[in-house]
Amino acid sequence: MNTAVQPGTTSGSVPRRKLIEVSLPLEDINAESAREKSIRHGHPSTLHLWWARRPLAAARAVLFAQLVDDPSSHPELFPTEEEQKAERERLHGIIRRLVVWENINDEGLYREAREEIFKSTGGNPPAILDPFAGGGTIPLEAQRLGLEAHASDLNPVPVLINKALIEIPPKVAGQPPVFPGAAESRLGPWPRATGLAEDVRRYGTWMRDRAQERMGHLYPKAQVPVLGADGEPTGKTTEATVIAWIWTRTVICPNPACGIRMPLVRSWWLGKKKGKESYVVPVVVDDTAAPGGRRVKFTIGHDPKQAPTKVNDGTMARGAAHCVACAATVELKYIREEAKRVGLHAVLMTVVAEGQRKRIYLAPTPEHEQAAQISRPEEVPSQSVPTHNHDVDRLPMYGMPTWADAFTNRQLTALTTFGDLVGEAREKLLTDAVAAGLPPGERLSEGGTGAEAYADAVATYLGQAMSRLSSTNSSLCRWNSAPSKESVSDTFARHALSMLWDFAEGNIFCKGPCDIVWSTTWVSRVLEMLPASTIGTVSQANAANRDYTNLLVATDPPYYDNIGYSDLSDFFYVWLRRFLRSVHPELFSTMLVPKAEELVANSYRHGGKEKAEKFFEDGFENVFARTRQTASSNYPITVFYAFKQAELEKEGVASTGWSTFLEGMVRSGWTITATWPVRSERGGRMISVGTNALASSIVLALRPRETTAPATDRTGFLVALHTELEEALPRIREGAIAPADLRQTILGPGMAVFSRFSRVLEDDGSTMSVKTALALINQTFDALQNEHDAELDADTRFCLDWFRSYGWDTRPYGDAESLAVPLGLSVDGIARGGILTSGGGKVALIKPLDLDPQWEPAHDDRLSVWEVTCHLARAYATEGREEAARLMAGMKGKVDLDEVNRLATRLYELMESQDSLTASLFNGLGGAWADVSATSTTIRPAAVAETLFGEEI
Repeated sequence: MNTAVQPGTTSGSVPRRKLIEVSLPLEDINAESAREKSIRHGHPSTLHLWWARRPLAAARAVLFAQLVDDPSSHPELFPTEEEQKAERERLHGIIRRLVVWENINDEGLYREAREEIFKSTGGNPPAILDPFAGGGTIPLEAQRLGLEAHASDLNPVPVLINKALIEIPPKVAGQPPVFPGAAESRLGPWPRATGLAEDVRRYGTWMRDRAQERMGHLYPKAQVPVLGADGEPTGKTTEATVIAWIWTRTVICPNPACGIRMPLVRSWWLGKKKGKESYVVPVVVDDTAAPGGRRVKFTIGHDPKQAPTKVNDGTMARGAAHCVACAATVELKYIREEAKRVGLHAVLMTVVAEGQRKRIYLAPTPEHEQAAQISRPEEVPSQSVPTHNHDVDRLPMYGMPTWADAFTNRQLTALTTFGDLVGEAREKLLTDAVAAGLPPGERLSEGGTGAEAYADAVATYLGQAMSRLSSTNSSLCRWNSAPSKESVSDTFARHALSMLWDFAEGNIFCKGPCDIVWSTTWVSRVLEMLPASTIGTVSQANAANRDYTNLLVATDPPYYDNIGYSDLSDFFYVWLRRFLRSVHPELFSTMLVPKAEELVANSYRHGGKEKAEKFFEDGFENVFARTRQTASSNYPITVFYAFKQAELEKEGVASTGWSTFLEGMVRSGWTITATWPVRSERGGRMISVGTNALASSIVLALRPRETTAPATDRTGFLVALHTELEEALPRIREGAIAPADLRQTILGPGMAVFSRFSRVLEDDGSTMSVKTALALINQTFDALQNEHDAELDADTRFCLDWFRSYGWDTRPYGDAESLAVPLGLSVDGIARGGILTSGGGKVALIKPLDLDPQWEPAHDDRLSVWEVTCHLARAYATEGREEAARLMAGMKGKVDLDEVNRLATRLYELMESQDSLTASLFNGLGGAWADVSATSTTIRPAAVAETLFGEEI
């Protein structure tokens, strides 16, 4: 008989608990997740825009912890709590290194991580599937960890992104570039997808050169004044490359006595760098050929004393426009009507040219105005923009009913030219690939691996680079006048298309965000950093009816109506379809992105807000009921849940959407075994951490509930809840959870108790709701906190009682005495402990930031947990980890540091609503506890102990 233990189970066929179900180094994960937002070069998010991507660090950590056993699952190896804690900390150490971006290509580290995964999965880890793959974060990180990665999405745009990240690179891994001479440009092999990256860069430059030949005349140089040594114009000019042309939309003034073509301008500012201020100055001049016999002429001003103020900056303010000629106020209603009737005209306002380490702003000239006056090219995206989705309906609202209308004729000419060049580059690639020795083979879409497939692969990335350019080359790009910017912004400043009155048209032949070489360089940098290891599989599929057999789900699904993915992605789809339809015919067979089955709560598509939300909730429940049918009990699935932003602001983490989501999971047959708050917005380590922001999303671990699961009543639930939360809290704290996150984290083990029962019955026989269960979990958590308070030293209990009663207020001596005497304390004794001021019949607690910064635990003969916690919080916030660790090292053996850690959470909870700044000190300390504690172990005793003269022993 075969007695081998199945992967993920113990010898008794009980599923092993995974690390994600017990403890995570959450603060490290959150800190690196937030830091990722400042990382650009090589980050997968720069391959192509997709909205609401999860951080790579969080996905990587979650996948590792989803598969690796918690030490408590191996009592034969780790029989004691201390041994389990030590092993857990070792695994946390791997995660802490894994989440650091600079370690992304540390093969030794990833080998170590894969060994842990293989050890916990019997050498046969499950294949990972994200059925809502989106930007590809989870499948990519699964592949990076050496796992078989599967991705699917209903939307063709993310399907293409995922193919580019996990499916195509492994097929060409190790392939040297085929562009003539490129393979000889470096010594040694071309690891991973570096050869592919080099070809994308080379053929991108080739395309730019061909485009320059065909339409370079549409982008004339600017004549820039030459300045003398005194900084004054010499009367001579020199040529300079134009960075951008800044246009303003106009409408005829409705005032019968005026009738001028009035500019609609958000701001006159061009550059706000001190000493180099630049702004537009509108001047009304006579012009018999213009409407109303006058026109607005634009010049450039530099005198900061004459610069625009908030009162006179631009012509658009508070939902209306004003005419610069007659000062008439014009309602948006009139502008919209005119836009739909005759369209909004655009006039050139400024030419921005390259200078020596600065921007040069020039008034428009006839040459530059005429260069843009070209006919619309043929075969532009004529598909209609939705009129009922507020994310995109600004276009048709202002006379731009098709996607092509979001671009100037010059931009359309550039993008269609690039589209033609993608095809031409592919043909050149095919010739070059055959010349380089690759067999012709079949197309990429047919599973080929030869020259045809390679040409398709490079063309895919070139097409995506061109699609990226559509986002920086539209009439929805503003000129960013900030001192550190002064450049063309992206179309998608937020998850919607905003109407712009004045816009920047970038030069596609000037190095920067509007340039093809710039775009292909960003794409190639991503390719160089990809693992390109295990084969990935990507398909276009509806999560509601796809097959989940033998696949472990890790996913980041959509969230109600947070983002209208399909309507927004049409902006890119219409161009990708033109660029890559011949390469990926199966993805671009429809005119627009499929929408009817999209799991998003769009009110206009489903007959109102309530019906839309029901559609989303029912669809969500159906998806997870389907995943439950083939789910293995050996591993938990993981799901990122992002709060609806409006609910998060109004209701916090106890939002209606959150409880509805959990209710659906429980009904679908899942047991919730962990909840981990993920924060990707963070100010830093010091007091700036103290904004105490709520997590914007939650990672859940879920296991299939046994079909034979029993029911229980409220009493049974509460008894089990108290016991298991008390057991879970110390393990959760091992991971250094910020106090702001602890209450949300504790819902995991709490919901694990609730959801493992088939039903929890109320006293009247009804079934307990998730919302009630969440309230009881919070109440039990509070009760446990109060129980722990009773175990603290008397001085600390006095301070807790005082703060609950009076906060930081100064009170009469008698108030302090009435709290101290029952605890066997004297007020004077507490004051000598350094945590209380007492004098003149008045008493007050000392705030942490007001404590003596010269304090040393070695010289304090009356240490309390309160005092130690306050000093550590102060030291960490004001002096950093090293100083806090030094103090901690000096406290060991004098005070229970586990109690200090618990009290930091308690004080955060007590103070958060009354004094958020002080609460932030304890939040910072609690989040950094593991880091500070680990550092304290490296400090030599000689650096801790001091003589009374302050010299080291």
